[in-house]
Amino acid sequence: MNFAELLETRAIEKGEETFLLFGDERVSYAELDRRANRIANGLAALGVGPGGGVAIMMGNSHSWLATFFATQKLGAYAVPVNVALRGEGLAYVLDHSETQALVIGADLLEAFLPLQAGLARVRHVIVDPGDAPSPTLPAGTLPMAHLAASSAERPAARATPNSTAVLLYTSGTTGLPKAVVVKHGGFSFAGLSIFAQLGYRAGDILYTCLPLFHANALFLTTMQGLHSGYAVALGRRFSASRFWDEVRRYGATSFNALGAMIPILLKQPPRPDDKDNPVRLVFSAATPAWAWEEFERRFDVTIWEGYGAVDGGGFMLFNFGNGPKGSMGLPPPGTEARVVREDGSEGDADEVGELVFKVDDPEARRVSYLKNEQASNAKIRDGWFYTGDLAWRDAQGFFYFADRKTDSIRRRGENISSFEVEKIINQHPAVLESAAFGVPSELSEDDVMVAVVCRPGARVGPEELVAFCTERMARFMVPRYIEFRDVIPKTETHRVQKTLLKRTGVTANTWDREKSQKH
Repeated sequence: MNFAELLETRAIEKGEETFLLFGDERVSYAELDRRANRIANGLAALGVGPGGGVAIMMGNSHSWLATFFATQKLGAYAVPVNVALRGEGLAYVLDHSETQALVIGADLLEAFLPLQAGLARVRHVIVDPGDAPSPTLPAGTLPMAHLAASSAERPAARATPNSTAVLLYTSGTTGLPKAVVVKHGGFSFAGLSIFAQLGYRAGDILYTCLPLFHANALFLTTMQGLHSGYAVALGRRFSASRFWDEVRRYGATSFNALGAMIPILLKQPPRPDDKDNPVRLVFSAATPAWAWEEFERRFDVTIWEGYGAVDGGGFMLFNFGNGPKGSMGLPPPGTEARVVREDGSEGDADEVGELVFKVDDPEARRVSYLKNEQASNAKIRDGWFYTGDLAWRDAQGFFYFADRKTDSIRRRGENISSFEVEKIINQHPAVLESAAFGVPSELSEDDVMVAVVCRPGARVGPEELVAFCTERMARFMVPRYIEFRDVIPKTETHRVQKTLLKRTGVTANTWDREKSQKH
């Protein structure tokens, strides 16, 4: 079953039952299917058909999902575009993906129009008004209403299993983004059923405020709900101050959390109604052990942890409450995972190395990057799938996240996990969040630098923060440089853009521990 067939099947089975909650709107399975048909027929009238590329650059909305399913019904492929992209980064994605049509929010037109003349492949630009009642459209563009006025009958075009369904671009934090190819017949819904079997209950409502252009919101929440028969509540974006109020508004019983979401929510001022929320179960990635139990207790929820990646070959780790807090858990039965050294040998317990999985089916596990055969081939070596993530395993066999391999810091012969440095600094009561990264050292290799954002109204001096670190981490991990910032640059999926931080490096506003000690 591909994505289009899944929606069509649920529309027949569930009809006018509510599937999507967004703002004040309630969209049924059948209505979403009809909207997708109209957009699909409108795109077909413009010449989009099997094998054609349609980029979607909009904020979270029902129109985003209807457009996505429209591409699937035509046997075309969707290109979800990060709404924060501008300039060369945006032009690269639209050109590299060979996008034929672009469906874009009216509020994002200003990012695209300066690039339009250089993107000859983008023959059609369709503008979704969003919250604007009737925006003035530039010449050569079409309103979404033009497509939505088409027939609601199912289009005749159908997808072939081996054709491209979705191009999912990585965040590109260490270079040009790579496009992961998802085939119409290549997405496995089996992994999603694990959540439904073990964690969800009849009547559950799954909430996400993560962007739909990211696999977590699109697959783990939206497709999860559609496949397993649960309603999906869609937020526009993550807001720590409004998060729980929106969850209550929708009556959501579960949500997914990425990155620093759990610690940031935990750092919000306590409220008397913290436990008065409908959430029962939280699926998270990289929740630090220090925050795990406190979050569960304060908000009266249960956290389950998991590991996976859009270019991870379908391999996963799960901690369904059966592992220590802070652990990613174990691989499913029949899957073998290891932590290996640079030479490929297996590391000892508690030793940090790269997380790898034993490949059972090389063809099924192969990750295909568009126009990048070298990167595709590099993922599997000697029968093992190399994730690019650093981890360690305890004596009982449970796995723990250590760092992105590209974010690891090398200082005076020691490998330092930026994730571990951040985890400790974030425990300081004055700190909202932090980002640790390496900057060039005059002694070769790196020195540790940390960007720190304080909680509203809170302050901490660099000397106090260093003293806090010295008591809790190895001396070689203690930051040399500290810079206090109002914000830390992030992607729309809340992943810190460490490339930007490294590029800026030490500035006039940076506190230097070594210089401070000399005075």
